[in-house]
Amino acid sequence: MADLPIALDAMGGDHAPDAIVDGARLAAEQLGVDVLLVGRPDEIGDAGPLAVLGCSEVIAMDADPASSVRTMKDSSLVRAAEAVRDGKASAMVSAGNTGATMASALLRMGRIKGVKRPAIATPIPVPGSPTPTVLLDAGANAECQPEWLVQFAQMGAVYARLRYDVTEPRVGLLSIGEEPTKGTSLVKETHALLAEDAWVGDTGARFVGNVEGRDLMAGTVDVVVTDGFTGNVALKTLEGSLSALLGALLAAFDTDDRTRAAASALAPELGALHAQMTPDTTGGAMLLGVDGVCIISHGASSATAVLNALRVADELVRAQVVDALAAAVRPR
Repeated sequence: MADLPIALDAMGGDHAPDAIVDGARLAAEQLGVDVLLVGRPDEIGDAGPLAVLGCSEVIAMDADPASSVRTMKDSSLVRAAEAVRDGKASAMVSAGNTGATMASALLRMGRIKGVKRPAIATPIPVPGSPTPTVLLDAGANAECQPEWLVQFAQMGAVYARLRYDVTEPRVGLLSIGEEPTKGTSLVKETHALLAEDAWVGDTGARFVGNVEGRDLMAGTVDVVVTDGFTGNVALKTLEGSLSALLGALLAAFDTDDRTRAAASALAPELGALHAQMTPDTTGGAMLLGVDGVCIISHGASSATAVLNALRVADELVRAQVVDALAAAVRPR
Protein backbone atom coordinates (compact mmCIF):
# COMPACT_ATOMS: atom_id res chain seq x y z
CA MET A 1 0.00 0.00 0.00
CA ALA A 2 2.80 2.44 0.85
CA ASP A 3 4.08 2.18 -2.74
CA LEU A 4 0.75 3.33 -4.18
CA PRO A 5 0.02 7.01 -4.87
CA ILE A 6 -2.27 9.12 -2.70
CA ALA A 7 -5.50 10.13 -4.45
CA LEU A 8 -5.91 13.89 -4.07
CA ASP A 9 -9.23 15.57 -4.86
CA ALA A 10 -7.92 18.35 -7.08
CA MET A 11 -11.34 20.03 -7.33
CA GLY A 12 -12.14 20.32 -3.62
CA GLY A 13 -11.61 23.47 -1.56
CA ASP A 14 -12.00 27.22 -1.79
CA HIS A 15 -8.76 27.60 -3.75
CA ALA A 16 -9.04 24.57 -6.02
CA PRO A 17 -7.56 23.51 -8.29
CA ASP A 18 -4.53 25.86 -8.24
CA ALA A 19 -3.62 25.60 -4.54
CA ILE A 20 -4.33 21.87 -4.54
CA VAL A 21 -2.07 21.18 -7.50
CA ASP A 22 0.64 23.43 -6.06
CA GLY A 23 0.48 21.49 -2.78
CA ALA A 24 0.73 18.20 -4.66
CA ARG A 25 3.84 19.43 -6.48
CA LEU A 26 5.41 20.47 -3.16
CA ALA A 27 4.68 17.04 -1.66
CA ALA A 28 6.27 15.31 -4.63
CA GLU A 29 9.34 17.58 -4.61
CA GLN A 30 9.95 17.93 -0.86
CA LEU A 31 8.63 14.63 0.51
CA GLY A 32 8.90 12.29 -2.43
CA VAL A 33 5.19 11.46 -2.07
CA ASP A 34 3.54 10.00 -5.16
CA VAL A 35 0.28 11.86 -5.83
CA LEU A 36 -2.63 10.98 -8.10
CA LEU A 37 -4.61 14.11 -8.95
CA VAL A 38 -8.32 13.41 -9.37
CA GLY A 39 -10.32 16.02 -11.26
CA ARG A 40 -11.24 17.64 -14.53
CA PRO A 41 -8.09 17.55 -16.70
CA ASP A 42 -8.89 20.80 -18.51
CA GLU A 43 -9.19 22.67 -15.20
CA ILE A 44 -6.15 21.05 -13.63
CA GLY A 45 -4.04 22.12 -16.57
CA ASP A 46 -0.37 21.21 -16.69
CA ALA A 47 0.20 18.70 -13.88
CA GLY A 48 3.84 18.20 -14.74
CA PRO A 49 5.08 14.76 -13.64
CA LEU A 50 1.94 14.10 -11.55
CA ALA A 51 -0.56 11.53 -12.82
CA VAL A 52 -4.17 12.61 -13.36
CA LEU A 53 -7.30 10.52 -12.97
CA GLY A 54 -9.92 12.30 -15.02
CA CYS A 55 -13.52 12.86 -14.03
CA SER A 56 -16.36 15.00 -15.35
CA GLU A 57 -18.18 16.14 -12.20
CA VAL A 58 -17.44 18.19 -9.09
CA ILE A 59 -19.43 18.14 -5.85
CA ALA A 60 -19.85 21.75 -4.73
CA MET A 61 -18.95 22.88 -1.22
CA ASP A 62 -22.61 23.62 -0.43
CA ALA A 63 -24.10 20.54 -2.11
CA ASP A 64 -26.13 17.96 -0.21
CA PRO A 65 -23.58 15.25 0.66
CA ALA A 66 -25.65 12.07 0.48
CA SER A 67 -27.56 12.82 -2.70
CA SER A 68 -24.49 14.21 -4.46
CA VAL A 69 -22.43 11.11 -3.82
CA ARG A 70 -25.27 8.87 -4.98
CA THR A 71 -25.97 10.77 -8.20
CA MET A 72 -22.57 12.21 -9.16
CA LYS A 73 -20.72 8.97 -9.68
CA ASP A 74 -18.07 10.56 -11.89
CA SER A 75 -17.20 13.25 -9.35
CA SER A 76 -13.64 13.78 -8.14
CA LEU A 77 -14.55 12.73 -4.59
CA VAL A 78 -16.21 9.47 -5.61
CA ARG A 79 -13.40 8.61 -8.02
CA ALA A 80 -10.77 9.28 -5.33
CA ALA A 81 -12.53 6.94 -2.88
CA GLU A 82 -12.89 4.29 -5.57
CA ALA A 83 -9.17 4.52 -6.33
CA VAL A 84 -8.47 3.49 -2.72
CA ARG A 85 -11.11 0.76 -2.82
CA ASP A 86 -9.76 -0.66 -6.09
CA GLY A 87 -6.14 -0.72 -4.93
CA LYS A 88 -5.04 2.11 -7.22
CA ALA A 89 -4.27 4.50 -4.33
CA SER A 90 -3.13 4.09 -0.75
CA ALA A 91 -5.21 6.95 0.69
CA MET A 92 -7.50 9.82 -0.26
CA VAL A 93 -7.22 13.50 0.65
CA SER A 94 -9.78 16.26 0.06
CA ALA A 95 -10.35 19.87 1.10
CA GLY A 96 -13.81 19.79 -0.45
CA ASN A 97 -17.31 19.23 0.93
CA THR A 98 -16.74 17.53 4.30
CA GLY A 99 -20.01 15.63 4.32
CA ALA A 100 -19.50 14.41 0.77
CA THR A 101 -15.95 13.36 1.56
CA MET A 102 -17.21 11.26 4.47
CA ALA A 103 -20.04 9.80 2.39
CA SER A 104 -17.71 8.94 -0.49
CA ALA A 105 -15.24 7.21 1.81
CA LEU A 106 -17.96 5.33 3.68
CA LEU A 107 -19.94 4.22 0.63
CA ARG A 108 -16.99 3.34 -1.60
CA MET A 109 -14.29 2.22 0.86
CA GLY A 110 -16.64 0.74 3.45
CA ARG A 111 -16.31 0.49 7.21
CA ILE A 112 -13.74 -1.47 9.18
CA LYS A 113 -15.44 -4.64 10.40
CA GLY A 114 -16.94 -4.03 13.83
CA VAL A 115 -17.02 -0.23 13.62
CA LYS A 116 -20.43 1.19 14.54
CA ARG A 117 -19.85 4.68 13.14
CA PRO A 118 -16.76 6.41 11.69
CA ALA A 119 -15.58 9.53 13.51
CA ILE A 120 -13.54 12.59 12.54
CA ALA A 121 -10.36 12.86 14.63
CA THR A 122 -9.14 16.46 14.68
CA PRO A 123 -5.80 17.44 16.25
CA ILE A 124 -6.15 20.45 18.57
CA PRO A 125 -2.78 22.21 19.00
CA VAL A 126 -1.44 22.64 22.52
CA PRO A 127 0.72 25.80 22.85
CA GLY A 128 4.32 24.90 23.64
CA SER A 129 3.81 21.17 23.14
CA PRO A 130 4.65 19.09 20.05
CA THR A 131 1.73 16.77 20.85
CA PRO A 132 -1.83 17.98 20.17
CA THR A 133 -5.06 16.85 21.77
CA VAL A 134 -7.07 14.55 19.50
CA LEU A 135 -10.77 15.51 19.50
CA LEU A 136 -13.35 13.06 18.18
CA ASP A 137 -16.00 13.06 16.96
CA ALA A 138 -15.53 16.48 15.34
CA GLY A 139 -18.66 16.34 13.21
CA ALA A 140 -19.45 12.99 11.59
CA ASN A 141 -22.24 11.92 13.98
CA ALA A 142 -24.52 14.57 15.45
CA GLU A 143 -26.34 12.02 17.61
CA CYS A 144 -24.50 9.16 19.27
CA GLN A 145 -24.93 6.16 21.52
CA PRO A 146 -22.66 5.35 24.49
CA GLU A 147 -21.19 2.30 22.75
CA TRP A 148 -20.14 4.46 19.80
CA LEU A 149 -18.27 6.87 22.07
CA VAL A 150 -16.44 3.92 23.60
CA GLN A 151 -15.30 2.93 20.12
CA PHE A 152 -14.26 6.53 19.49
CA ALA A 153 -12.07 6.22 22.59
CA GLN A 154 -10.49 3.04 21.24
CA MET A 155 -9.85 4.50 17.81
CA GLY A 156 -8.68 7.84 19.16
CA ALA A 157 -6.17 6.13 21.45
CA VAL A 158 -4.76 4.08 18.56
CA TYR A 159 -4.53 7.22 16.41
CA ALA A 160 -2.71 9.16 19.16
CA ARG A 161 -0.31 6.30 19.70
CA LEU A 162 0.61 5.80 16.04
CA ARG A 163 0.37 9.39 14.84
CA TYR A 164 1.95 11.17 17.80
CA ASP A 165 3.89 8.38 19.51
CA VAL A 166 1.89 8.63 22.75
CA THR A 167 2.69 5.42 24.65
CA GLU A 168 -0.23 5.58 27.09
CA PRO A 169 -2.91 7.88 25.65
CA ARG A 170 -4.95 9.65 28.33
CA VAL A 171 -8.59 9.58 27.27
CA GLY A 172 -11.10 12.10 28.60
CA LEU A 173 -14.86 12.43 28.11
CA LEU A 174 -16.05 15.95 27.31
CA SER A 175 -18.63 17.15 29.83
CA ILE A 176 -19.69 20.18 31.86
CA GLY A 177 -17.84 19.07 34.99
CA GLU A 178 -15.27 16.56 36.17
CA GLU A 179 -17.68 14.64 38.41
CA PRO A 180 -19.15 11.41 36.96
CA THR A 181 -22.62 12.67 37.87
CA LYS A 182 -22.31 15.72 35.58
CA GLY A 183 -23.53 15.88 31.98
CA THR A 184 -26.27 14.48 29.81
CA SER A 185 -27.55 10.91 30.01
CA LEU A 186 -25.26 10.10 27.07
CA VAL A 187 -22.23 11.38 28.98
CA LYS A 188 -23.17 9.58 32.19
CA GLU A 189 -23.76 6.25 30.47
CA THR A 190 -20.56 6.60 28.45
CA HIS A 191 -18.59 7.45 31.60
CA ALA A 192 -19.79 4.25 33.24
CA LEU A 193 -18.62 2.18 30.26
CA LEU A 194 -15.25 3.91 29.97
CA ALA A 195 -14.63 3.52 33.70
CA GLU A 196 -14.45 -0.23 33.11
CA ASP A 197 -11.21 -1.69 31.74
CA ALA A 198 -12.81 -4.03 29.22
CA TRP A 199 -12.67 -1.51 26.34
CA VAL A 200 -8.95 -0.74 26.65
CA GLY A 201 -7.60 -3.95 25.08
CA ASP A 202 -4.22 -3.37 23.46
CA THR A 203 -4.79 0.34 22.80
CA GLY A 204 -2.59 1.26 25.76
CA ALA A 205 -5.16 3.87 26.79
CA ARG A 206 -6.05 5.12 30.25
CA PHE A 207 -9.40 6.74 31.03
CA VAL A 208 -8.90 9.88 33.13
CA GLY A 209 -12.58 10.75 33.57
CA ASN A 210 -14.58 13.77 32.51
CA VAL A 211 -12.83 16.81 31.08
CA GLU A 212 -14.13 20.27 30.23
CA GLY A 213 -13.76 22.58 27.25
CA ARG A 214 -10.83 24.37 28.90
CA ASP A 215 -8.83 21.11 28.80
CA LEU A 216 -8.80 20.89 25.00
CA MET A 217 -5.66 23.02 24.69
CA ALA A 218 -4.18 22.44 28.15
CA GLY A 219 -2.12 19.33 27.40
CA THR A 220 -3.63 17.44 30.35
CA VAL A 221 -5.28 14.82 28.12
CA ASP A 222 -4.33 13.20 24.80
CA VAL A 223 -7.75 12.17 23.46
CA VAL A 224 -11.10 13.86 24.09
CA VAL A 225 -14.24 11.92 23.20
CA THR A 226 -17.66 13.44 22.51
CA ASP A 227 -20.58 13.31 20.10
CA GLY A 228 -20.18 14.95 16.70
CA PHE A 229 -22.53 17.85 17.43
CA THR A 230 -20.72 18.89 20.60
CA GLY A 231 -17.32 18.23 19.07
CA ASN A 232 -17.99 20.36 16.02
CA VAL A 233 -19.33 23.24 18.13
CA ALA A 234 -16.24 23.04 20.35
CA LEU A 235 -13.93 22.96 17.34
CA LYS A 236 -15.56 25.92 15.59
CA THR A 237 -15.61 27.87 18.87
CA LEU A 238 -11.86 27.36 19.26
CA GLU A 239 -11.23 28.37 15.64
CA GLY A 240 -13.32 31.52 16.00
CA SER A 241 -11.77 32.44 19.35
CA LEU A 242 -8.22 32.02 18.08
CA SER A 243 -8.98 34.05 14.96
CA ALA A 244 -10.55 36.85 17.03
CA LEU A 245 -7.61 36.84 19.45
CA LEU A 246 -5.08 37.00 16.62
CA GLY A 247 -6.95 39.90 15.04
CA ALA A 248 -7.04 41.77 18.35
CA LEU A 249 -3.30 41.23 18.90
CA LEU A 250 -2.42 42.45 15.42
CA ALA A 251 -4.55 45.54 15.94
CA ALA A 252 -2.93 46.23 19.34
CA PHE A 253 0.57 45.84 17.89
CA ASP A 254 -0.17 48.45 15.24
CA THR A 255 -1.39 51.18 17.61
CA ASP A 256 1.70 53.39 17.64
CA ASP A 257 5.49 53.33 17.30
CA ARG A 258 5.92 51.84 20.78
CA THR A 259 3.62 48.86 20.15
CA ARG A 260 5.10 48.35 16.67
CA ALA A 261 8.57 48.17 18.21
CA ALA A 262 7.31 45.61 20.73
CA ALA A 263 5.74 43.59 17.93
CA SER A 264 9.04 43.59 16.04
CA ALA A 265 10.86 42.26 19.11
CA LEU A 266 8.25 39.54 19.68
CA ALA A 267 7.94 38.58 16.01
CA PRO A 268 10.09 35.40 16.11
CA GLU A 269 8.21 33.94 19.09
CA LEU A 270 4.80 34.98 17.78
CA GLY A 271 5.64 33.61 14.35
CA ALA A 272 6.52 30.21 15.79
CA LEU A 273 3.31 30.19 17.82
CA HIS A 274 1.23 31.12 14.78
CA ALA A 275 2.88 28.35 12.75
CA GLN A 276 1.89 25.83 15.41
CA MET A 277 -1.69 27.04 15.73
CA THR A 278 -2.62 27.49 12.05
CA PRO A 279 -4.66 24.70 10.41
CA ASP A 280 -2.18 24.74 7.52
CA THR A 281 0.38 23.04 9.75
CA THR A 282 -2.03 20.33 10.88
CA GLY A 283 -2.95 19.43 7.32
CA GLY A 284 -6.27 17.81 8.11
CA ALA A 285 -8.29 15.37 10.18
CA MET A 286 -8.56 11.62 9.65
CA LEU A 287 -11.89 9.87 9.27
CA LEU A 288 -11.38 6.95 11.63
CA GLY A 289 -13.35 3.77 11.05
CA VAL A 290 -13.47 3.55 7.25
CA ASP A 291 -11.47 0.82 5.53
CA GLY A 292 -8.74 3.10 4.25
CA VAL A 293 -6.92 6.32 5.08
CA CYS A 294 -9.13 9.36 4.42
CA ILE A 295 -7.84 12.83 5.31
CA ILE A 296 -10.29 15.73 5.43
CA SER A 297 -8.60 19.11 5.03
CA HIS A 298 -9.91 22.59 5.80
CA GLY A 299 -11.96 24.15 3.01
CA ALA A 300 -9.63 27.15 2.86
CA SER A 301 -6.53 24.95 2.53
CA SER A 302 -3.49 26.58 0.99
CA ALA A 303 -0.74 24.76 -0.89
CA THR A 304 1.08 24.37 2.44
CA ALA A 305 -1.98 22.78 4.02
CA VAL A 306 -2.27 20.35 1.11
CA LEU A 307 1.42 19.51 1.42
CA ASN A 308 0.95 18.69 5.11
CA ALA A 309 -2.26 16.73 4.49
CA LEU A 310 -0.41 14.54 2.00
CA ARG A 311 2.43 14.13 4.48
CA VAL A 312 0.00 12.98 7.18
CA ALA A 313 -1.73 10.57 4.79
CA ASP A 314 1.60 9.06 3.73
CA GLU A 315 2.75 8.62 7.34
CA LEU A 316 -0.51 6.99 8.40
CA VAL A 317 -0.42 4.56 5.49
CA ARG A 318 3.13 3.58 6.41
CA ALA A 319 2.13 3.19 10.08
CA GLN A 320 -0.63 0.77 8.99
CA VAL A 321 -3.12 2.68 11.09
CA VAL A 322 -6.17 1.00 9.50
CA ASP A 323 -4.94 -2.43 10.57
CA ALA A 324 -4.34 -1.15 14.10
CA LEU A 325 -7.82 0.37 14.26
CA ALA A 326 -9.33 -2.92 13.10
CA ALA A 327 -7.50 -4.77 15.86
CA ALA A 328 -8.67 -2.27 18.49
CA VAL A 329 -12.39 -2.58 17.70
CA ARG A 330 -12.34 -6.34 17.06
CA PRO A 331 -14.85 -8.07 19.37
CA ARG A 332 -13.21 -9.94 22.23
